[in-house]
Amino acid sequence: MPDHQDDATPDGPALTQHQIDQRIFDLYDEYCHGRLDRRSFLQQAAAITAGGLAMAQALLPRYVQAQTISFTDERIKARYVSYPSPGGTSGTMRGYLVQPAGAGPFPGVLVMHENRGLNPYIEDVARRLAVEGFLALAPDGLAPVGGYPGNDDDGRDLQARLNPGKLRTDMLNSALHLKGLALSSGRLGATGFCWGGGTTNALATLLGDRLQAAVPFYGAAPETAQVATIRSPLLIHYAEHDPRINAMWPAFEAALKANGRLYEAQIYPGTQHGFHNNSTPRYHEAAAALAWQRTLAFFRQHLG
Repeated sequence: MPDHQDDATPDGPALTQHQIDQRIFDLYDEYCHGRLDRRSFLQQAAAITAGGLAMAQALLPRYVQAQTISFTDERIKARYVSYPSPGGTSGTMRGYLVQPAGAGPFPGVLVMHENRGLNPYIEDVARRLAVEGFLALAPDGLAPVGGYPGNDDDGRDLQARLNPGKLRTDMLNSALHLKGLALSSGRLGATGFCWGGGTTNALATLLGDRLQAAVPFYGAAPETAQVATIRSPLLIHYAEHDPRINAMWPAFEAALKANGRLYEAQIYPGTQHGFHNNSTPRYHEAAAALAWQRTLAFFRQHLG
C-alpha cells in the first residue's frame, strides 16, 4: 500500500469556513461525491466569485496538520490486519486495528471511511477511539484493489468502480471479524462518515441484535422497508447545510417511529456536510467536539 500523502494544496494561510462562499461548499460537495472531477471543480469555483479558486483550493484536505493522535502514542497499539471476507470484492480484506494499551477485552467499534478509502483522517478517528478505551477497526474498502492510493481523487475513482453490494459485504464481514476477536468483549458499535455513515445505517439493518450501537455521521438513510430489522440504538449526526442527505431524514424518522426503534438525531447549526473532518475548512470545531463527546458517551452507555 502506498504511503499516505496530503492532497497538494497551495502555500499560504488557510481560509476559515466563514471566508468561503456557500456556493463553493456546494461545488465541493458535488466534487466529493464524484459528480465533478477536480479540474471542473476548480474551474467552476474560479468562475463563481473573485477568489473562488483560492476558496476551492483551501477545501482540499491537509491530513498531516489534522492528525490528533500519533500512531506512536503509548496509550494505543496500532497495526494493519488482514482477514477473510467471503462474498466481498476479493474474498480478503485489510484494515487498521487499534487497541488501547492493556490486555483487554475491549468493546469494539467499526470505523467506516468516506467514499475514497481508508485515508489518514479515518485512521486518526480509529486512534481517537482507542485512547478512549475502544478496540477500533477501520477497514479499507479499497484493499482488494490495492488499498487507499495516497490521495483522495484516485481513492474516490477506485471506490466508484467497485461493486456496491460486495463493498458493503466487506464492511459487514469486517464488523463480524471485529466482534469475534479475542481482544473484543463481544459488544459491537459502528460509526462512519458520509459513505461510511450510510453504511453504518445499512449495517444496522443487516446485523440486527449483533450490533449494540450505531452512530452515523451525515449518512444516507437505509431503505425504509429495512428499518424494521434494526435492533441497535442509533445516534444520528446531521449537518445543517446538507440538503441531499437531510432530505432523506423525514422518511427515515417516520420509519424509526413506526417500528418503535430507539434513536436520537442531532442537527448541528452552521455546519456543512463533513463538519467532523478536521482536514478541511468544512470542519466546524465546536460542532465536531460536541458530536464526538456525544458519540463517546453513547458508545460507553451501550457498549460498556
